Amino acid sequence: MASTLPSSVLSPSSTISRRFIPTGTICCKVETGSRDSLLRRRHLFHCIGATISLDLLGRSSSLIQVASAADLIQRRQRSEFQSTVKDILATAIKENQDLIPSLLTLALNDAMTYDSDTKSGGPNGSIRLRSEISRPENKGLAVAMSLLEEAKKDIDVKSKGGPISYADLIQYGAQSAVKKTCLDAAIRKCGGNAEKGALLYRVYGSNGQWGLFDRQFGRSDSVDADPEGRVPQWETASIQEMKDKFEAIGLGPRQVRSGNHSKYFVTNSLHYHLLHPNIEFPFTFCRV
Repeated sequence: MASTLPSSVLSPSSTISRRFIPTGTICCKVETGSRDSLLRRRHLFHCIGATISLDLLGRSSSLIQVASAADLIQRRQRSEFQSTVKDILATAIKENQDLIPSLLTLALNDAMTYDSDTKSGGPNGSIRLRSEISRPENKGLAVAMSLLEEAKKDIDVKSKGGPISYADLIQYGAQSAVKKTCLDAAIRKCGGNAEKGALLYRVYGSNGQWGLFDRQFGRSDSVDADPEGRVPQWETASIQEMKDKFEAIGLGPRQVRSGNHSKYFVTNSLHYHLLHPNIEFPFTFCRV
């Protein structure tokens, strides 16, 4: 029998569905329409982001291309300048081969003023100054310095980036002297045949062995002479004195032989080791 009293229970059709929401929870009700709108906005942001990324990528590629082009131009100019320096020095040395030992000693003595404690001295071109080149250990080197000064005039005329520093020129002069010495040694090895000697020089001589290493430019010239007493007098110095001096700047016994210029010639950039003592590189010698 059906009850005629009003029911306190709502019918299923009129029941309001509820779910328990913990205290402190914020609940956002999302309708179907708003969800579609959210997706559309998300896709729009993705498209905008992709467009910006592609634009930035394109611009960065352009910057890379510009940087690469500038680097290639700089390398070409440096290569051309090095060739100019080599040609001028090669001509000067060929006409003054008796100065080869002096050119090597000039570069060595300019570098050997380096002091590891004070980080001063080194290949800074100070040996060109009258107060330094007139010292006993530099006796007889003024003629070699004059040769480089004359070569510098021709180099500076052809330079597009300003005059070459004496610090660079002195070290490069020694490198060119080594090249000439080792080329002559190769020719003698071939019985005096210049063509075969030049071939031997090119084919079997490594860059380090024949003095063809790529020397970097950019050293600054010192306006003051380096302190006295830092360079031994090689002609009278004992082997132990040479050894002590070389070890003081971080070089080993093998390099001591470079002090005897009548038998061996240094073919590596001594100045680079002085400026970067933690970088190891081989020293090789050309016997003449």
